Amino acid sequence: MSCNSFHKALTISLTLAGAIFGQTPAPPAATPAPAPPPPPPCWCTVGKVDFSGSVDGYYTLNFNHPQTGTNGLYNFNFNANEASLNFAKLTMEMAPAPVGFRIDIGGGKASKWMSSTDPAPGAFRYLEQAYVSFKPPAAKGLEVDFGKFVTTAGAEVIETKDNWNYSRSLLFAWAIPYYHMGAKATFPVGKTFTGGVMVVNGWNNLWDNNTGKTLGFIGNVTKGKVTWSNNFFTGPEKTDTNKGFRNLYDTTILVNANAKTSFYVNVDFAADRRIGGGSDKFGGVAGAFRYQASPKFAIASRLEWFKDASGFSTGVPQNAREFTLTGEHKTTDWLLSRLEYRQDWSDKNYFDRGRGQMVYKNQATLTIGMIAYFGPKK
Repeated sequence: MSCNSFHKALTISLTLAGAIFGQTPAPPAATPAPAPPPPPPCWCTVGKVDFSGSVDGYYTLNFNHPQTGTNGLYNFNFNANEASLNFAKLTMEMAPAPVGFRIDIGGGKASKWMSSTDPAPGAFRYLEQAYVSFKPPAAKGLEVDFGKFVTTAGAEVIETKDNWNYSRSLLFAWAIPYYHMGAKATFPVGKTFTGGVMVVNGWNNLWDNNTGKTLGFIGNVTKGKVTWSNNFFTGPEKTDTNKGFRNLYDTTILVNANAKTSFYVNVDFAADRRIGGGSDKFGGVAGAFRYQASPKFAIASRLEWFKDASGFSTGVPQNAREFTLTGEHKTTDWLLSRLEYRQDWSDKNYFDRGRGQMVYKNQATLTIGMIAYFGPKK
């Protein structure tokens, strides 16, 4: 047999064998690509301590053109028809392993307003938080914090960038505390429930204004796409007396329906008992919706009703409502901008309309807010 004939016969035999047994020779293994180098450590982390911060400024056009220069029923972004600094802050934080800490230092209108009723010296208004944490490895998730910390109540927080809207809700402004001084313990129970208890000086006071203490109780349930948060506070809040307890129940149901759509309902009810009998009652309900249209653009809306039966919170007995529509654009990884329209109503003459007096029952504003921030990605 010639070489050509042998070669043809061998080729035909291999082809038939492959057809019979359904196998083909395996291709040579590809050389694995080299693993990408680990990302460089963030410049804002030094050892185990993370540094972060933000600067939040805004311009609000108030269509009432109030002579007082103030947006009625607002907190934090008070100033009307002028550019203003809302809040600038720096945070230092070390996760408890088992001991950690957090310190938040900031200034601006928000900082001044939060501590406006605090009997502590004025310099402490720049200290938003300062606490140490202890999380024993054998305690199955128990964490104890001691110091000054922001409240666990409410559907919103002090930092603008972590909220859906630029302005804060009526409930955040008038129904709940901003911070506490004392001790807080939180602990998981099973896979879906987290409980907590705190013993603190009271509402928004680093230095206590009486000898009594306020107790706080936390109960949060997380199941799939739904989180149900509950807070109850009770204790004496009047100056130089332990009589007349103030009670607050705060609850929020948050639903993350999918990667783009979320909504929540927040309810607050509070009563401050008078020493001579009776109670000053205030509270309401808020609902909000957020849609992440693209990685850079989102839209959010909020609608709420607030009742201040005796004027305990706002200074005027009233029923107030507000509607807010906010567009958000994430310009870069460190810059966020928001354009917001808000309409407020009251059943009383509460809003200034160019006269320096509260002679109007509604208010419309348009706000442009810019928030620059930095910190390690988590």
